[in-house]
Amino acid sequence: MRDQAEALRMKMLKSQGQLSRSIAVVSGKGGVGKSNFSTNFSYALIASGKKVVIVDMDIGMGNVHILLGVTARNSLKDYLEGNKGIEEIINHTDEGLDFISGGSGLDKVMEWSPNIFERLIEVFEYLQKKYDFVLFDMGAGATQSAIELIVAIDEVIVISTTEPTSITDAYSMMKFIYLKDPEKAFHIVGNRVSRSDNGSDTVTRLQFAMRQFLEKETQILGFLPEDPAVHKAVLAQKPYLLLYPSAPISKKMSALAAEFVHVESKLDQPSRIGFLGKLRNVFAKGRG
Repeated sequence: MRDQAEALRMKMLKSQGQLSRSIAVVSGKGGVGKSNFSTNFSYALIASGKKVVIVDMDIGMGNVHILLGVTARNSLKDYLEGNKGIEEIINHTDEGLDFISGGSGLDKVMEWSPNIFERLIEVFEYLQKKYDFVLFDMGAGATQSAIELIVAIDEVIVISTTEPTSITDAYSMMKFIYLKDPEKAFHIVGNRVSRSDNGSDTVTRLQFAMRQFLEKETQILGFLPEDPAVHKAVLAQKPYLLLYPSAPISKKMSALAAEFVHVESKLDQPSRIGFLGKLRNVFAKGRG
């Protein structure tokens, strides 16, 4: 009965244009620029007139706040434990991007009490009503807790560099998610592409592998070049899109985000009304 009521509420929100797109940004291994992508991609979405919030789910290793040069006041954990209200855990930047720090202790979702899980649902429902895009910056690798959340999220953006190990690990991550949810919408981004490579090899290999071995269609979202502006921006603790708007990578990022905004999906993704319902199902199965 609760799931039916929730589905009806989400349908009403969608009809009012108030339901966000939930997106998990993932990678098969660390060090491929995933969080840097999340922060700059978010600013590119904001430049197109969208309201965006990042939820940093890289437990224990979250660095979104560092890349933004902002100190996180409180964390998601503070709300779940009843110490802070929802608005108190949302951090703001001067340029209009909001983010939530995960905090430690979120890696054992299935051990939470029903009370704490209900508070998690309350946070995500609030975010779905307030923002156009909710980005979950996930930790690297396919941990059980990460997959449990990703299965409930609408879409997945997979970040891979041109290194063979990065491509292999990215495919393994996509395969793991696909086996849990064959209808998941995947978008592939090639990162740190050298000038001698147009970027198509990395993303095409991943797309081909998914099609060849899993009969799953994926969308190539684009690629981002190797650019010294990235390193300079990290040292300055400011997104390169803001610090160096004319840099090649900034122009590519803006084009990539514009494509993402205007293409709902060319894939077989299900209706977005199922995010919170699917999250409840995952929790129920984990406790069954």
